[in-house]
Amino acid sequence: MYKEKLINISMETLIMETLHVLIFVVFLLLSIAFTTLVERKVLGSTQRRRGPNAVGYLGLLQPFSDGLKLFIKEHLVPRDADQLVYFLAPVFTFFCSLKIWTAFPWDENDFPAASWNGIIYLLIIMSLGAYGIIFAGWSSNSKYAFLGGLRSTAQMISYEVGLSFLFLAVCLLTQSVDLVDIVKIQSSVWFVFPLFPVWVVFMVCALAETNRAPFDLPEAEAELVAGYNVEYSGIPFALFFLGEYSNIIAMSGLSSLLFWGGWLAPMESLNWVPGSLWFALKTSLHVFLFIWVRATFPRYRYDQLMSLGWKTLFPVIAVFLFVLAIFFLYMTGLVSWYEV
Repeated sequence: MYKEKLINISMETLIMETLHVLIFVVFLLLSIAFTTLVERKVLGSTQRRRGPNAVGYLGLLQPFSDGLKLFIKEHLVPRDADQLVYFLAPVFTFFCSLKIWTAFPWDENDFPAASWNGIIYLLIIMSLGAYGIIFAGWSSNSKYAFLGGLRSTAQMISYEVGLSFLFLAVCLLTQSVDLVDIVKIQSSVWFVFPLFPVWVVFMVCALAETNRAPFDLPEAEAELVAGYNVEYSGIPFALFFLGEYSNIIAMSGLSSLLFWGGWLAPMESLNWVPGSLWFALKTSLHVFLFIWVRATFPRYRYDQLMSLGWKTLFPVIAVFLFVLAIFFLYMTGLVSWYEV
């Protein structure tokens, strides 16, 4: 009897967890769909033209029309391609983009298990994301796709080093790798105010990490036709597309947690508003910033991109981290200015 109760409880827990995951995935997919719509609307307004307005009221059904087109589109596999790796690459990329979200706390009552070691967990998942892109370029049996995969992987690895150092800076300030603790420490002041230059550098690295303009070199149409995904169509191409926009929203949410107080309200009189709404609003503003940068700045050359990452941003971040570490050791009494 006792074993039957345990089995029933386990089955109920499994069903509830599965429903929770499915609801979250559907919510994320809808968020990605409407992010693409907002991007096209904002770009149209910036360029003094109309965005999507023909499918549905004010073009609201355009993302679903695009998704249906990709779903029913014929998928062709290149000759002599490594089919197993070829099909697993977009799935792996999309899976990594989803795993990032498992570490994000939405409000003060949300304690996801992955947030306890959130910074370390995010570094691991972000580093794994490069494998899907290089596998896609290599398995396609195309020189264009292979060059695009190499360029994208080199770009992601270069700017992940800077992001890792920025994560270390936040961990030094908070003495924690838990995202919940990092947000709670910002209850007195959001980190974006004392660390505004650090946030700017973080956003630059996030743009390069997600292959967004002006750092969208892997998709340089004039040079590589489309980059690592040139040989993909249909559902596999849609998975790459979904993974890219999922990473954009995830980096926006991560910036909100690390620098903008996460679910915290800007003032105490607004604490009656649910924290999840504040977190969603801050994330949406960051997504708008991604779109605004795309509409404003021209594309970099690849040598300029790598020079900016290794010769400008990386030394600045390294010096800042070194100074911050010395200051922290002095404040804790572990070293004196004479010893420094």
